[in-house]
Amino acid sequence: MAERSFKREVEKLRLGEGAVFRGEGILAVTKALLEAGVAYVAGYQGAPISHLMDVLTDANDILQELGVHFEHSASEATAAATLAASVDYPLRGAATFKSTVGTNVASDALANLASGGVTGGALIVVGEDYGEGSSIMQERSHAFAMKSQMWLLDPRPNLPSMVRAVEQGFALSEASNTPVMLELRIRACHVHGRFTARNNVRPRFTLADAREHPVRDASRIVLPPATYLHEREKVEQRWPRAQRFIAERALNEWCAPEAQDFGIILQGGMYNATARSLELLALADAFGNSRVPLYILNVTYPLVDDEIKRFCAGKRAVLLIEEGQPDFIEQNLHAILRKAGLATRVHGKDLLPMAGEYTAAVLIQGILGFVELYAPRLLDRAHLPSVARAPAAKPQAVAAVDAQVHARPPSFCTGCPERPIFTAMKLVERELGPHHVSCDIGCHLFSILPPFNIGATTMGYGLGWAGAAAFHAPAGGKRAIAFMGDGGFWHNGLTSGVGNAVFNRSDSVLVVVDNGYTAATGGQDILSSQNGNPRRTTRLAIADAVRGVGVKWVRTITRTYDVAAMRDALKAALTSPERGPKVIVAESECALNKQRRVEPLERKLRGEGKRVVRQRFGVDADTCTGDHSCIRLSGCPSLTIAPNPDPLRLDPVAAVIDSCIGCGLCGEVAHAAVLCPSFYRADVISNPSAWDRFTSRVANSLIAFLQRRSERPLAEGPAAGHGA
Repeated sequence: MAERSFKREVEKLRLGEGAVFRGEGILAVTKALLEAGVAYVAGYQGAPISHLMDVLTDANDILQELGVHFEHSASEATAAATLAASVDYPLRGAATFKSTVGTNVASDALANLASGGVTGGALIVVGEDYGEGSSIMQERSHAFAMKSQMWLLDPRPNLPSMVRAVEQGFALSEASNTPVMLELRIRACHVHGRFTARNNVRPRFTLADAREHPVRDASRIVLPPATYLHEREKVEQRWPRAQRFIAERALNEWCAPEAQDFGIILQGGMYNATARSLELLALADAFGNSRVPLYILNVTYPLVDDEIKRFCAGKRAVLLIEEGQPDFIEQNLHAILRKAGLATRVHGKDLLPMAGEYTAAVLIQGILGFVELYAPRLLDRAHLPSVARAPAAKPQAVAAVDAQVHARPPSFCTGCPERPIFTAMKLVERELGPHHVSCDIGCHLFSILPPFNIGATTMGYGLGWAGAAAFHAPAGGKRAIAFMGDGGFWHNGLTSGVGNAVFNRSDSVLVVVDNGYTAATGGQDILSSQNGNPRRTTRLAIADAVRGVGVKWVRTITRTYDVAAMRDALKAALTSPERGPKVIVAESECALNKQRRVEPLERKLRGEGKRVVRQRFGVDADTCTGDHSCIRLSGCPSLTIAPNPDPLRLDPVAAVIDSCIGCGLCGEVAHAAVLCPSFYRADVISNPSAWDRFTSRVANSLIAFLQRRSERPLAEGPAAGHGA
């Protein structure tokens, strides 16, 4: 159950010749794949490209009508290896995953694919997860393109350019027998716009044709001595063919090339921010008509030397806008110009930041500095944008508030079933002391932040237990603890983590957080999902897989909200006299996906007048001690503080706000940690029955009677009480 459904939007994929397609970037890329006659697509979900997988899933009927095969791959390496179908056959194939972490995983397959080369077009659509909205380490796909000599497209972030990049990417791949990477930044994936559609195309050569008429070419297999021939072929044949294709098809774009004796060279993906910066500096209009020459690199690798030299000829200087580091393109640009004997000066990282996202605010500063050096007359200094002026001093009152407000760390969602696991960890720490904890990629990585502060390292998706491999405990020593999500487990954790621990007889503990989905990438189904999936195999137990590779000590907690049970299982794993790897599988459905599944059903039932019960929790302010251990041990966003109603007590009390979804963790924590009994549960009933109304009246009458009875001595006064 993905976090977003495209069932209605995918009908746009049926639009034919001349129709206007309106929608999101990811949807447009899918349409472009179908218009290009793609035969098969494989991929692994991950932001910012995960919605492409969701679109393809929801468009399965359309894909089948066109004879297109689509797979949710087990990992990015699987997806990249699927492109092997294009090595010997004229099949257009695409693979997709996020970069650079996904490209890291797929690098072995990509290197082999690029070495042997392809016959059919092979397109790798990578989501460039770089910048302030990123969730990973800050690296670039460019290094992978250079390393394996795959061509890298970085189109302008608008729908016509992205659609053309898909079409021309396949053609470039076929013309040069080289796989092509199509890089889409975060905003490009989700940009909205329109383009003129063409008819979808059934593959001229199909997978069935390949199966029925198999061919082989040993010279394409990556094995010496063919590998040495592949290297020469890349340099002597594929590279020149690619450069000729790029130039002949005008894949790179020019804008006002003769307008000034200086210019700007930029990555295609940087065009929108650059155009906006030029507009704010009054160096372009709102339609992108620039007063400064622009050379837009929709293909950032390889560069076309002749185009570079032609653009730079006669120009005093150029500014290169290259986001991220190292400055690969800038170094290449220097080499091209110096070899050609051109004196054009190159600016880049000297005027722009070496690293970090190039937003419009950042680019305005860099472009302003560049134009001030070579044509200050073009600048209207009286109307510079605010980011180019000295910032005004903050009012003292605002500065004082800023100093007092703490940054809020990212945290688990309200009702997340992973939160109680780490609450149990904190309780175990109280008894057994701290342990080395190896983290993994996924929602559970939020445990490293307050209020839990658990975890020392993370090495990659599914590598949680591998990250603790060096911490083999001698007899009687403290055992290391590793965490791994169910998505990471099936991605590669079963082999790199569990299999490795069994093989090396590691005496450590693994907690597999099984929330039923790859929740961190959008809630897609996996092998252990409990939903029935008509197209894929689900409902396989992680515990069975773990036992299958040899783990003897396995415990399954079927309800992670049971903090006491989680605590006891962790304690047992850490103190068991039995040597060897130990695995705890902690199962509970992702709260967000559960709400996506349950809320529409409840809404429908309420609309039909049927009885629906929802649970909510609260805190009795008269009982709460103001200790706030409940907040420190659970960190639930629905738990906050409120003024104490007792005028004789100064400490604020705990309170549960309306965002509560009734998971019950607060009460479980209070019980397991022996905290105050101030939590209560309330049943909120929609469309109550006659019995509900009767029991409510009886309960209210009884409560009113008991309240009057308890208040009677106070009303009679101290004298009456003394006389009695």
